[in-house]
Amino acid sequence: MIVYRELSSLEQDLGFSARTLYAVSNNLTKHYHETKLPKKSGGFRKLSVPDQVLKAMQKRITEVLLIYMPVSRYAMAYRFGSSTIQNARYHVGKQIVLKLDILHFFDSIRYSDVKDKAFPTAIYEEPLRILLTMLCYHKDALPQGAPSSPAITNIILYEFDEQIGQWCRERNITYTRYCDDMTFSGDFDPAEVICLVRQELKKLGFLLNEQKTRIQRPGQQQTVTGIVVNEKLSIPSDYRRKLRQELYYCRKFGMQEHLQRTGSEISADTYRRQLMGKINYVLQLTPDDRDLLQAKEWLSNEG
Repeated sequence: MIVYRELSSLEQDLGFSARTLYAVSNNLTKHYHETKLPKKSGGFRKLSVPDQVLKAMQKRITEVLLIYMPVSRYAMAYRFGSSTIQNARYHVGKQIVLKLDILHFFDSIRYSDVKDKAFPTAIYEEPLRILLTMLCYHKDALPQGAPSSPAITNIILYEFDEQIGQWCRERNITYTRYCDDMTFSGDFDPAEVICLVRQELKKLGFLLNEQKTRIQRPGQQQTVTGIVVNEKLSIPSDYRRKLRQELYYCRKFGMQEHLQRTGSEISADTYRRQLMGKINYVLQLTPDDRDLLQAKEWLSNEG
């Protein structure tokens, strides 16, 4: 593992001069803009999005520095080969599926946690720890729009994941975490798991989002990161039906007219890419779906 004691080493590996790094860190507000993204559950998610200069710095920090920090095997998001499908695969055919969510996850991450866990004293001198933490932190929160934030969340929750994972293994419970979504499956007492997770999260300054706690038992549709896991991996019927309906109207009226009819303000090109993404997502689980394969070919020709 590389140890950074001199600023010059950091300059060389990140590809930015010390003057530029400090100039940006001292004027962070000028390098972010706020935006909102609609949530599936309603409302909006506020994002702090860095400009091109800061984004480039954060990407280099992620690719050169954070990549070498330990990430738990139970973390299913923000790592090579991870996906919502891979996360769901661990929970197929289980007796009980328990889903827990961390309340205001990114906003609850403290500056000291980023500094201590992402940029520890064993690797970085104190001035470098401060500099790097400032470049990855903003307004008392971990900015959701920053490319460095996902990797930092996995690093911060490494010990939590390992502890919870070990506890679960001893009880034959399957545990995975996808960002702030934790899933437990098997034959167990959900109340016992909820109590443990609430207790351990509190030690880290996090709270459970009690309103999002879901216990899915046999006879109910069991879903994990949007994928049905009762007997095999499958896309929820509502999702498939809505996608097929969208494609039907696009082919019947034309994409532009369909967007006008629905009152959408996005461009036809953006909508086409969104539809293609949805089709490819479903085809990962049903690669022989003839209707969607034909729709994919039609969308490709439309582009």
